[in-house]
Amino acid sequence: MSSNDNTSTLKSTIDSVTGAAQNVIGSITGSNVDQTKGQAKQQKADAEYDASHATAKIPGFTASASGVTKDDPDRAAGSYNQTMGSAKEALGGLVGSEALKAAGRNQNREGQEQEAKGQVNDYVSGISDRVTGTFGAAVAGITGNQKAQADYQQQHDSGKTQQRGAEHDIKKKADAEYDASQRPV
Repeated sequence: MSSNDNTSTLKSTIDSVTGAAQNVIGSITGSNVDQTKGQAKQQKADAEYDASHATAKIPGFTASASGVTKDDPDRAAGSYNQTMGSAKEALGGLVGSEALKAAGRNQNREGQEQEAKGQVNDYVSGISDRVTGTFGAAVAGITGNQKAQADYQQQHDSGKTQQRGAEHDIKKKADAEYDASQRPV
């Protein structure tokens, strides 16, 4: 776990479990104080969990409680190609050009693949940075190297933001595809 105040999914899970245990102990012993403290700890853990997963997307960047990271260039380029492909397809339909429509569909499909590749790169890179940062910070903490520990913590936090940004976009796309599949034809 991190020594700073950044939210942590693991910490929030542990706090939730200990809060539930304290609540149960309070129920068994009849202690309203323990029940109240346990419930408060669970509520705080829920808020920390939500904060740990909160992500804001700005074109080309992701922001979270852990910081701001730049998205993989394939994500922006893929999004651009999808937009341009859709525009070509629409224009081809307006002017009656099947070749332009087909070129637009092709560019849109290539853009989707390119954006997905960028999302996977960001996701994998984020996980890698989180793991490396966690282990590096632990080793640096054991050896007493505070500078290295801070650097590894920054790497972890950056990886977390990068991973959360990719998760946000992947979930958004999956939700949109699900919604589209539920519409009557």
